[in-house]
Amino acid sequence: MLSQSMQDALNEQVRIEGQSSQVYLAMASWAEIQPGINNITSFFYRHSDEERMHMLKLIHFINERGGFAVIPDLKQPQLTFPSISHAFKSLLDHEVAVSESINKLVDIALSEKDYATHNFLQWYVAEQIEEEALARNINDKLELIGDEKSGLYLLDRDIMNVTIGGGPANP
Repeated sequence: MLSQSMQDALNEQVRIEGQSSQVYLAMASWAEIQPGINNITSFFYRHSDEERMHMLKLIHFINERGGFAVIPDLKQPQLTFPSISHAFKSLLDHEVAVSESINKLVDIALSEKDYATHNFLQWYVAEQIEEEALARNINDKLELIGDEKSGLYLLDRDIMNVTIGGGPANP
């Protein structure tokens, strides 16, 4: 059985994961109207779907442990970006914030000696390591590319080889 404080913290993470899905969905919609980056657009759409699955996994866990998962209101995410580089920088910043939130959940679980929740959260810890590494890798490549259009073309081509949720491949 979840404590009230653990349930509240997990429900906050439900909100964060739902918001993440919205953030990446907004990035995908914006990218879709940019010329020549169809694969980057698909990457953002896939990322949005993955974040929604993270939210659903939390909802099921909360309910299975005798709590009540609350479906949150979500705020309007940023809708446009000055460039692809800015969008991916925003993605990295967002993933770092999600990692911090997951770490707080782990801390609560350990302080309450809620080892079942701690065990469950280890999947999220590992997932965030992968998410941050992927985002850093893409940002590093974008920094190397700079304003070079041919580099962006190659990144768009190669990003389809990136595995989301199963470990990062090198784009």
